Amino acid sequence: MTVTQESARTYEVRTYGCQMNVHDSERLSGLLEDAGYVAAADGETADVVVFNTCAVRENADNRLYGNLGHLRPAKVSNPRMQIAVGGCLAQKDQGEIVRKAPWVDVVFGTHNLGALPVLLERARIQGEAQVELKESLEVFPSTLPTKRESAYAAWVAISVGCNNTCTFCIVPSLRGKEKDRRPGDVLAEVQTLVDQGVLEVTLLGQNVNTYGVEFGDRLAFGKLLRACGDIDGLERVRFTSPHPAAFTDDVIAAMAETPNVMHQLHMPLQSGSSRLLKAMRRSYRAERYLGIIERVRAAMPDAAISTDIIVGFPGETEEDFQATLDVVRQSRFANAFTFQYSIRPGTPAATMDDQIPKKVVQERYERLVALQEEISWEENRKQVGRTLEVLVAEGEGRKDDVTRRLSGRAADNRLVHFAVGDHVPRPGDMVTVEVTYAAPHHLVADGPVSVRRTRAGDAWEARQGAPAPAKGVSLGMPTIGRPPSVPTAGACSAS
Repeated sequence: MTVTQESARTYEVRTYGCQMNVHDSERLSGLLEDAGYVAAADGETADVVVFNTCAVRENADNRLYGNLGHLRPAKVSNPRMQIAVGGCLAQKDQGEIVRKAPWVDVVFGTHNLGALPVLLERARIQGEAQVELKESLEVFPSTLPTKRESAYAAWVAISVGCNNTCTFCIVPSLRGKEKDRRPGDVLAEVQTLVDQGVLEVTLLGQNVNTYGVEFGDRLAFGKLLRACGDIDGLERVRFTSPHPAAFTDDVIAAMAETPNVMHQLHMPLQSGSSRLLKAMRRSYRAERYLGIIERVRAAMPDAAISTDIIVGFPGETEEDFQATLDVVRQSRFANAFTFQYSIRPGTPAATMDDQIPKKVVQERYERLVALQEEISWEENRKQVGRTLEVLVAEGEGRKDDVTRRLSGRAADNRLVHFAVGDHVPRPGDMVTVEVTYAAPHHLVADGPVSVRRTRAGDAWEARQGAPAPAKGVSLGMPTIGRPPSVPTAGACSAS
């Protein structure tokens, strides 16, 4: 289905959930533009609004139906308008969405992203809602057209789905069993991105270190990291998220020995209590987790490690919670995504006895956040005086009374706000700065900045149509203890 230029309709994709959803939304935008739609201007209500949903975050369904309700008057006043709902919540609720919100035109699932343009056209011609959900993957998302949000950084999915059965997680039933891409296909996509100016890629999977299970190579992920090191022009490689049960020493070696693989690791803990990890079906125990961290730091002393933690899982005692605090103290995380457990219908944990009272969960959560914030600040203070290379980001930056600052990410993914000198860098350029101040959630660099102009900066500039200064942005990591706007893939899966 193609929209003619004369009748070109506008679209907007609203994304909720993890990095997998962000990656999928880039594909949805690419599909719509390939079919002739154009992105709506800021502040404009689009002719087609697509909700790419999450079923994991608390009150995800209430948020969706609230947003659908807000759009209803606009749809009534604009006969051309269509509303589509996809993603994990659509896969879970299926026909329930149209029953609760009959003004929705299209419902599609996690396995058939590519069907969206056809379903929109069919709904328009037939004048009735189209609900189409597949039970298995139809087309691997990375083979679809894409409209990337960034000129200098990109997501690359190496697998989709999950073979684990964690009791708190509904994602495996919505995303299906793990499906792996062949290494050659992954590397070809990375090479294409680098040819387009991308400097940094993040390899995505619900459990990246089980990559290779489909084609029988348990060492495939470490090999893939090393192969990324052979791609000329690729400066930074990240990945998310690994599962501690499948984390092997060959991956640690690949991280340590491949220059463009960043010394940054996001490895979900979920709980420091081995008793609770068993109840969660997390197939590792606290001792194994701490052993991985010890080996990572032995190979890469400068590694920044972050994690996910659930507070208040059913049956959690004060002793269990203290075990989590003990692991946090020993692990010295640079950052932690902390979540208060809440019931997810359809998961085994939802029907477990001994659900923890909200007041108890809140009190424990606050103690955990306070401890992690103290550790994060201590770890950040160790960065003062260090010289860092920062990849400049785009968006709104910080301002103070006397200094203009831009923002970006250091190699270990710490957020850095840096003063701008005479040479203003572009998003995608690299700057070298000296850290002069540390806060719990970011670093500050004053004084001279050396700027290295990059192909990624050129690509960003070409997108703008004319040279323009960078503005800076806080990417990725949110405030410690608060649910992130774009959590890691592992935060919403079993990782």
